[in-house]
Amino acid sequence: MSPRRSYDQYCSAARALDVVGDRWTLLIVRELLAGPRRYTDLHADLPGVSTDVLASRLKDMERDGLTTRRRLPPPGAAFVYELTGRGRELLPVLQSLGAWGAGELGERRPTDALRAHWFALPLLRELEGEALVEVRLEEGEFHLYAGTEDGPVYGYGPAPEEPDARLVLDSAACEAVGRGELSLRDAVRDGRVEVTGDSPFAKALREA
Repeated sequence: MSPRRSYDQYCSAARALDVVGDRWTLLIVRELLAGPRRYTDLHADLPGVSTDVLASRLKDMERDGLTTRRRLPPPGAAFVYELTGRGRELLPVLQSLGAWGAGELGERRPTDALRAHWFALPLLRELEGEALVEVRLEEGEFHLYAGTEDGPVYGYGPAPEEPDARLVLDSAACEAVGRGELSLRDAVRDGRVEVTGDSPFAKALREA
């Protein structure tokens, strides 16, 4: 485990960066907002990170109280990493950082990796109320737990139960929402997002 580097400044922002300012740390938090994950799954969804750096960051995050590691019961018996309560408190930090960085996205470059669930946090910013929402993109499916204060923020694949709403949209619409060029409500009104479901949440999205 590497010793923690410090800016040695008596400033809360500097202290925060002492903990989460290293490369990859906040992106690991982004992945763990989906709930417990195995090392191999984290590595697969963090293209570009070396195995040594990922292992080092996870150890540092555990030391700093952001994550814990536990073994799944049989038949899984694999180790998983998950956020602590303090780690999960970084959600609004990531949300604000993502909103601030939306203007930096521009058009997707040929070298840019992409995972469907990376659109989870931008879409979550657009949703009001508490609901389970399934999202279908060309790149894959994921689901959102809008308005939740505990547990995962999103998950991979279809919703584990009947969702309050299903959203179907193409990559261009989702990228426009992610860049802040298009609100989800405008995308629905323009017919770029298909919303299905009989819940009040789905009806409110369609009628907005």
